[in-house]
Amino acid sequence: MTELNINTDALITEIVQKIQALTIMQHAPKMIGIRTGGEWVAQQLHQHLDLPDALGVIDISFYRDDFSKIGLNPTTKPSDIPWAVDDQHIILVDDVLYTGRTTRAALNEIFDYGRPASVTLVALLDRKGCRELPFQADIIGLALECSQTIKLTGPTPLKVTIVEQSEERA
Repeated sequence: MTELNINTDALITEIVQKIQALTIMQHAPKMIGIRTGGEWVAQQLHQHLDLPDALGVIDISFYRDDFSKIGLNPTTKPSDIPWAVDDQHIILVDDVLYTGRTTRAALNEIFDYGRPASVTLVALLDRKGCRELPFQADIIGLALECSQTIKLTGPTPLKVTIVEQSEERA
């Protein structure tokens, strides 16, 4: 595996600045991280933004539509949204936006809790050109090529690694 030369701290800082410029910040937004990598990113964003309400975390394993391809995650944990979702402005955080299926599953779960006023999608990394569903993040830290296989480790330190195509075939 080749480690990308990506400064995740700088990406987090850039994302925080973009979030602070959003009009939803005037409405005390709530934040939800998608387990596991999105939760790690959301923890850092939540801390930097100094949001007053607790961070929500969702595990979308039971909401996925691709069990036949990827199977059920054996480490499924309960979701925790410690506040009412109805009429809230929500910042939904994921580590990597890829096919859009995780985003769809996350939205389905959020709507099972209630009807938010809005959902702003934030992704640390966006694998452009791989979408299977029509989702685009409102804020991204960095766009990468679809062919790049990405691994996020954390939570501290938050690190991004990439598998080069030649290494995958070997």
